[in-house]
Amino acid sequence: MEHYKVIEESLLHIENNLQQPLSLESVSKTFNMSKYYFHRLFSAIMGCSLNQYTLSRRLNASVQYIQSGNLSLTEIAYQLNFGTPSSFTRAFKSKYGISPSTLRKNGKTIALEDIPPVIKRPIKNINGDIVADFTLTNFKTTQISGIAFEVDLAESDFKEKIRSYSRMLVNSIDETISSSCFVIYSNCQPNSTRFKALVGIPQNLSINQPNYFTVDVQQFFCAKFKYYGDLLDIGDVFITDFARFLKISQQETEESDIELIQVFEDIHNLDSPYHIHVPIKKLSSDDVG
Repeated sequence: MEHYKVIEESLLHIENNLQQPLSLESVSKTFNMSKYYFHRLFSAIMGCSLNQYTLSRRLNASVQYIQSGNLSLTEIAYQLNFGTPSSFTRAFKSKYGISPSTLRKNGKTIALEDIPPVIKRPIKNINGDIVADFTLTNFKTTQISGIAFEVDLAESDFKEKIRSYSRMLVNSIDETISSSCFVIYSNCQPNSTRFKALVGIPQNLSINQPNYFTVDVQQFFCAKFKYYGDLLDIGDVFITDFARFLKISQQETEESDIELIQVFEDIHNLDSPYHIHVPIKKLSSDDVG
């Protein structure tokens, strides 16, 4: 079974057994893995430990019990294996900012969280530590033509804005043109939520409309990752993966106007897998042609 399938199955197993102890040893045994390897795999894929994830799902389930009003808070604490009512209350208040009793009294509603998706990406083992698979390489100098725009992450519609510009580019390109597609994210200033983006292709587009530009991206040294799924929906996962990559590989970030470049193989299929190129410092030990 592929690694991401194991984690998908483990999430279902956890969800169906929240009333059980769900120790690392018992869950790993269910999937015929050593607890040490399962711990590393789960943490790398989900960005948290098994215990942290299980606690979050128990708290999520407790919200439903509290809002239904069928069980007392003490019964909920023991039903969901929190250990003691006081442990339940502390964990609940830490996550939601209010106590279980307050939630029941004021009648407010807390939205339940679905089981999170498992983001599919290759992994590699580095001296016993599991990270998202990567390649250290040079991003070659490339001329890219496309649509440039600015995005503010503080605005609720920023994802749709990026997607709409991507669709605009696709609609302006003849279907007979075969090309990869580049999405460049750049100039995100410290303590700012605004950044510039360009969606384009490595061909000269003669489109006389506002926001269409041609830029030369100079060569830079980078770490390249492969992902499946919309980058705008897996942003937090990638941030965790990249931080883990830096720590385990002992690489360093590079100061650059470019934050990252997302590359699709086919401009007409933006649902396909893609690579993410992130600038990093080239160390003396990095032997890349």
